[in-house]
Amino acid sequence: MEEEPKDVIVLGAIKKGAKKFDKIKNKTGIEPEELNKILEKLEERGMIRVDKKKRLFGGEKIEMQITDKGSNELEHRVHEMQQNWEQMVQLYKSGDKKKLEGFMESNKSMLPMMMFFGIMDMMMFSTMFSMMGSQMHDYVPQDQIPPGAENQMGDAGGDMGDSGGDMGGDGGGGYDIDIGF
Repeated sequence: MEEEPKDVIVLGAIKKGAKKFDKIKNKTGIEPEELNKILEKLEERGMIRVDKKKRLFGGEKIEMQITDKGSNELEHRVHEMQQNWEQMVQLYKSGDKKKLEGFMESNKSMLPMMMFFGIMDMMMFSTMFSMMGSQMHDYVPQDQIPPGAENQMGDAGGDMGDSGGDMGGDGGGGYDIDIGF
């Protein structure tokens, strides 16, 4: 079964413990309306189960659970992404810029998923873009970059704008280096 990248990312978020709508939304960065459609589609296909429980003081508690079918599909897709990443690394190491560019172009839909699942080495990915003279946004639309992925990449192949994020983590800029004292 061929899933859309965002569908697989939502499955992964649920498998990693995001069971409530807001947590899934925050983890994936997907807009609520689109996320609702994805969850409905995953439920229809038997990939997730929606559990509704009554609350003590009224209302319902709704949680999403991944099914065995969804878990198997996710494992298959993660394995496929790992193989594609290994092929990209081999193409990079061979120095064949055109083949790497072609491979990345034909596998654009997998790149956001590879980022979300932590399959790709972000430094190596950045180096690949540098070799090709490209930027991440040439291959991955801004709205499909999982939250936090750009911060992992730093300047992402030459994008010297503000995509590196706050390196210090304290809001004041600079570097926060723990040297073990």
